[in-house]
Amino acid sequence: MMTDASKMTDFRDIVVVGASAGGLESLIAFVRALEANLPATILVVLHVPSSGASALPRILERSGRWPVDIAMAEQDLEPGRIVIAPPDRHLVIIDSRLRTSHGPRENGHRPAVDVLFRSAAHACGPRVIAVVLSGSLDDGTAGAITVKAHGGLVLAQDPAEAAYPGMPQSVIKHVAGTEVATAAHLGAMVSQLCRTDGVSVASETAGFDIAPPSDDEPGQPAGFGCPECHGPLFEIEDGGLLRFRCRLGHAWSSHGLLVEQAQALENALWIALRTLEEKAALSIQLAERATERGSVLSSERFSEQAEETTRSAALVRRLLENPAIDLGAIDTDSGVESAHHV
Repeated sequence: MMTDASKMTDFRDIVVVGASAGGLESLIAFVRALEANLPATILVVLHVPSSGASALPRILERSGRWPVDIAMAEQDLEPGRIVIAPPDRHLVIIDSRLRTSHGPRENGHRPAVDVLFRSAAHACGPRVIAVVLSGSLDDGTAGAITVKAHGGLVLAQDPAEAAYPGMPQSVIKHVAGTEVATAAHLGAMVSQLCRTDGVSVASETAGFDIAPPSDDEPGQPAGFGCPECHGPLFEIEDGGLLRFRCRLGHAWSSHGLLVEQAQALENALWIALRTLEEKAALSIQLAERATERGSVLSSERFSEQAEETTRSAALVRRLLENPAIDLGAIDTDSGVESAHHV
């Protein structure tokens, strides 16, 4: 742990920004409020689709006074520029240089906010300012905890202003001392903080264990499978935040894992529905052929099988159309909902 009261840094010159749903409008307001010619590098992760070119650089350049680039595979940290993570690549700082990575997804995202925040904290320590803007769930919280533990500052958009308040709300809840303001005011705050010399970091790092987690000790087995690779997940306690990571490096917050499990369940139900409807159609076809051959018993057996399969398919379809249906309230013999919703 860092406890040296004389530990100082010249200034904060690494600003890492994370945003997701609703984050484009917040980013525009943030960039518009940034002063020109700040002695800092602004690094941005916005969750975007993995394919296709990003129009974000042109949008942000028109909104502010900073040149904006998509990150290259490897480049220097250049003050006075905004650098954006490319689609389907993590943006990381290693040995004071920017790099892109096709590493494991975190919370289903690549690029991921947590990856950028965490790498910046380990590489640059108290020089880092982390800014969390609009987004759902809790992406960025684990990374913000690491930034704070290494002496950096954490800022969050006012949830009342954010189109999707989940990300800033989670950071405010889990990271003590998070500064909260509108996106525009955060831009003004960053402009002021990046011009402040002689920042003491002792009071901000005392009491935190900032050693990076060991891959050899991923934590306690969680009893769940990784939605990405289906390997076992391990529990990680990160500053009071429960997270899960598999041996390959895929990582999930508890909320992110719940969402992914719900999506996996829905996908499985759609597959089951398709299989049941195909089975019912095949049984009807076989029953008709048996009738044409005069095989009464076979025709009856296939017809019964078709009826049973059709009822099962109707139940699965009803669950897909209304997940709140109480399974115990459905008459499985008739496939009719008999009671209530949960």
